[in-house]
Amino acid sequence: MHLQICYSDAYARQVEGRVVAVDLLEAPLVVLDRTVFYPGGGGQPADRGILLRAEDGRSWTVQAARKSGGEIVHELEAGAEPPAVGDRLRVDLDWARRFALMRTHTALHALCGVVWRDYAALVTGGNMEPGAGRMDFEFERMSGDLVDEIEATVNAELARERDVRVNVLPRDEAFAIPDLIRTKVNLLPEGIEEIRTIEIVGLDLQADGGTHVANTREVGRIRVTGYESKGRINKRIRVQLDAPMEGTT
Repeated sequence: MHLQICYSDAYARQVEGRVVAVDLLEAPLVVLDRTVFYPGGGGQPADRGILLRAEDGRSWTVQAARKSGGEIVHELEAGAEPPAVGDRLRVDLDWARRFALMRTHTALHALCGVVWRDYAALVTGGNMEPGAGRMDFEFERMSGDLVDEIEATVNAELARERDVRVNVLPRDEAFAIPDLIRTKVNLLPEGIEEIRTIEIVGLDLQADGGTHVANTREVGRIRVTGYESKGRINKRIRVQLDAPMEGTT
C-alpha cells in the first residue's frame, strides 16, 4: 500500500507523487505512490482536483477517487490520455471543497454526539455534500421543538472550541470502548486489525475513516433545515452550515 496522506493529515493540500499504475479499461485510472486525495466512504464524497506534470505543464482533472485493492485510485476525465507509469506529478486537491466536507463531517459527528448523549438514539444512516448533510436516527417521534433544542445544543457544543483528535487503535482495544459504534448496523469489515477513531474531545468518540477539522471552532454554526419521518422509528434531520469563521479556511 502506498502513502495515503488524507488519513493522517487532513490539511495536506498537495504532494508530489509518482505514477505506479494506469488502467484504461474504464475511464483512465491512475495509482500514485503518494496522494492527498480522500477516496470517499462513510457518507463523505471523494475528493476532486488535478494532477500536474511540471516538465511540460500537462494537467489532468481528477473527477473522483476510490479505494481498490487497498490503493487509492484517481479517476480521470473519460477520453483523457493518461500520464505514463513513472511520471512524477503534483497532486492538488480542490481545497475549498475538501475543507467544506471536513467542516460538514465534523458537524455531523457533533450532531450524532449530542443526540446519543441526550437522547440515546442510534444512527441509521447519513450522507453529506460540501456544507450540508443529513443524519437518520432511531426516534419514535420528532417535533419542531425537539429539533430546535438539538440545533441549539449542537451549536453550543461547537462554540466550546473542542479539539478533534484522530487515533488508530488495535481492534480489541477499540471495541473495548463503550458505544464506539453508533450505527444501527456495525459497518466495520470483519477481520480488520486496526480501527481509526475520531474524537471530539468531551463530546463524541466514534470509529470513522473520514477527514475532519482540528477544532470545532472551524465548523462555525449549523442550521437545521428540515426533518422528516423515514419510518416508524427512523427520523431524518437535515442540516446546513453557515459560512466559516474568518481565518479558518
